[in-house]
Amino acid sequence: MAEEIDQTLPLPDEYPEPCEDVVNGDEEEENNKHQSVKCSPNLLQMLKAAESRRTPQSRDRDREEASGTEETEAQKTDMHERAAVQSHCSQCESRSASMKKVYSLVNITKAKDQEAVQSICIKLDLKLRQQRQASSQRADMDKWDSCGSSPSFTQPQRMQIQFNDQKHEFNKRPANTGHRSLSRSISRSSTDSYSSACSESSEDESSPRDKLQATSKGLSDFCIKNIQQAEFGRREITIAEQEMPALMILRKRAGGEKPLAGAKVMGCTHITPQTAVLMETLSRLGAQCRWAACNIFSTQNAVAAALAEGGISVFAWKGESEDDFWWCIDRCVGADSWQPNMILDDGGDLTHWIQKKYPSIFKKLKGIVEESVTGIYRLYQLSKAGRLCVPAMNVNDSVTKQKFDNLYCCKESVLDGLKRTTDVMFGGKQVVVCGYGEVGKGCCAALKALGTVVNVTEADPICALQACMDGFRVIKLGEVVRQVDMVITCTGNKNVVGREHMDRMKNGCIVCNMGHSNTEIDLVSLRTAELRWERVRPQVDHVIWPDGRRIVLLAEGRLLNLSCSTVPSFVLSITATTQALALIELYSATEGRYKQDVYLLPKKMDEYVASLHLPTFDAHLTELTDEQGKYLGISKHGPYKPNYYSFLFRLPGVNPDRPSAGRDRPVE
Repeated sequence: MAEEIDQTLPLPDEYPEPCEDVVNGDEEEENNKHQSVKCSPNLLQMLKAAESRRTPQSRDRDREEASGTEETEAQKTDMHERAAVQSHCSQCESRSASMKKVYSLVNITKAKDQEAVQSICIKLDLKLRQQRQASSQRADMDKWDSCGSSPSFTQPQRMQIQFNDQKHEFNKRPANTGHRSLSRSISRSSTDSYSSACSESSEDESSPRDKLQATSKGLSDFCIKNIQQAEFGRREITIAEQEMPALMILRKRAGGEKPLAGAKVMGCTHITPQTAVLMETLSRLGAQCRWAACNIFSTQNAVAAALAEGGISVFAWKGESEDDFWWCIDRCVGADSWQPNMILDDGGDLTHWIQKKYPSIFKKLKGIVEESVTGIYRLYQLSKAGRLCVPAMNVNDSVTKQKFDNLYCCKESVLDGLKRTTDVMFGGKQVVVCGYGEVGKGCCAALKALGTVVNVTEADPICALQACMDGFRVIKLGEVVRQVDMVITCTGNKNVVGREHMDRMKNGCIVCNMGHSNTEIDLVSLRTAELRWERVRPQVDHVIWPDGRRIVLLAEGRLLNLSCSTVPSFVLSITATTQALALIELYSATEGRYKQDVYLLPKKMDEYVASLHLPTFDAHLTELTDEQGKYLGISKHGPYKPNYYSFLFRLPGVNPDRPSAGRDRPVE
């Protein structure tokens, strides 16, 4: 009952400060026998004021009641609590009621009921706080009434979590409403592929194609997300330059000669700080550059802005649609009064587009440099069909690309991409890596080091034997697809993981691609009415079957490490330097030196690229003597390996000096 009535206790004008020990001079002896009561200073003042206002008659009446009462200790406690409660119930809306409460508290204190005093003090402090809040609300209402308004105070609604069957599909990027994601709460930094500036940090949802932007110099021949991010992108490029020593040396050594003067290089690569260093190096060597992205997710918007501010025409942004992708490539090619004479491609899309839509420009090219296995397959098919009317340089099969970029770059970045997107624990997981080329070798080595059980699928018997000798089980995907936790493709082929495999995968299986193209996973078969797609976070989709089972698809089947994470700048320096030297070689070659075919870089050039990176490790080469060089049949200054020597396994029947068509891949 005491608790029910205490809810109506009035409040003083000022809420008291935290309680302090009460020590009254007149009651010092009595307080020494008991623990001091915790009361606020204001409450102590009210106690003294109430005691001073009491009449002599009331004091005599209290002494008579105290002397004539013989109740037990429990009865005293009940009596004093009832007296305190009844005193405050009588006049709950006036200040005198508060004083009566204080008066009752004094009586209880005199009765040495320490426990009751502590309880009532706590309740009084609580009710003082509640009453003050109520008074504040009444004051606010009076203020609104004085202004002629009639506000309505409603109790805030508790935010409910929406479950799968209640929430909407995340086919588009969810608006920034402040609500938590169903799957997890994520920070801005955890969703970014590289940095906070290169992700979708801008709230502007309009397409860059609909906006007219200009640099500080008035240039507008570009199409990017936001030119205002140029300063941040410049810092990203500067950081990458510190880890790309060979390109910086190339700028110093060849910058004065301008070996690419007059070259008009059109590129279609990933637009990252590392490729930006390559583009600016080509510009320093005399080339004019126009660039588009080879992947709709890998572009860093801040880096693209920095390149545009620096005078390079860039047409790319993160999150392009398929239509945007081809529109950007066409804008690079179809510029007024500007026609390319060199192509730097990654995946073969730019070469394919020019060969199909601009055959007259294609025939006038001086050379093509291709760095991916997917693009090389397409070049070989053009050569086999007699439609390759320009010399091309195969950078993908160069030793520096295969042994460093494909192996070490993927070895580090695959783990980064998986961690950023899924936060998966690797230890004890069952994983299938499709393909045991250089990319597959790097992925398997990284996953094995963290305790996963790695299985390998492979069509090439030589690569399969390598996998067995490295301690991996070589199987068919259909044999273990029900048990595995992750499937990673890195073959460069198409439909490696088909619908028949995904229908049998366990719930929550992670499916991703480390090859170049998004054709390795059969996504077309997943775009059906019975399957539901749910975007749970950037670059992560749940594909849900009718029975509730789901797979976790990363980056919509595109390149995991460049779509969802980052790559080491030092390793990319090796590949970028090789690309720059290949462009110089084709552009400066005399007429007739290279025919209309696909060529590998000379061993001497591979060795030169490697030597530019050795000073970073303070490495010192052993110099051969004349006698040793004569014994080996080589010059003591290199090249140290003949052209027929291969640092890597090749398909049977492929001449290292002049590759054949390789695996069949139809040209679209």
